[in-house]
Amino acid sequence: MTTSSPTDTERPQKTAKLTHASNMTVSASSSALRLLVQRHPAHPLAKLPTRGSASAAGYDLYASEAVVIPRGGRKVVQTGICLAIPEGHYGRVAPRSGLASKHGIDTGAGVIDADYRGLLGVLLFNLGDADFTVNEGDRIAQLIIEKIATPEVEEVDSLDDTVRGAGGFGSTGGFGTKPSS
Repeated sequence: MTTSSPTDTERPQKTAKLTHASNMTVSASSSALRLLVQRHPAHPLAKLPTRGSASAAGYDLYASEAVVIPRGGRKVVQTGICLAIPEGHYGRVAPRSGLASKHGIDTGAGVIDADYRGLLGVLLFNLGDADFTVNEGDRIAQLIIEKIATPEVEEVDSLDDTVRGAGGFGSTGGFGTKPSS
């Protein structure tokens, strides 16, 4: 039994430009940060993240498999890639506005820690009225790289008073409430 391998024209590039510049800059700081991306061996044709424009906050993530998400259901859709998020940052998986507004597709469980090296799956929820088909190569979510703060936790006997205080959901004048005079 012989196995076929992709020809040179079909074989994916080992490196790719993830932005319009040659290095993927995720911060405007003096030292450029890099997001390292590896195609998982089981997904050699996986598409690497791309940005739609130089000012785009997020990198589009692509499906490496075809999946049907039933209405009211959810599925983890594989991207076929593994990441190394820069230390001091995390990756936030966010919905694509077009999928959300046109089809009711949202994302969940969207935090990628800097030390995670496994296959990146995207949890998609179908809040729409019909089953939704994801095709291999479809843009399914955005990856936003954000700087994190990890302050020390300190237990105190009381907290400073604020105007809002302990007011919870809707306490700052949301829909159906009258502003205070």
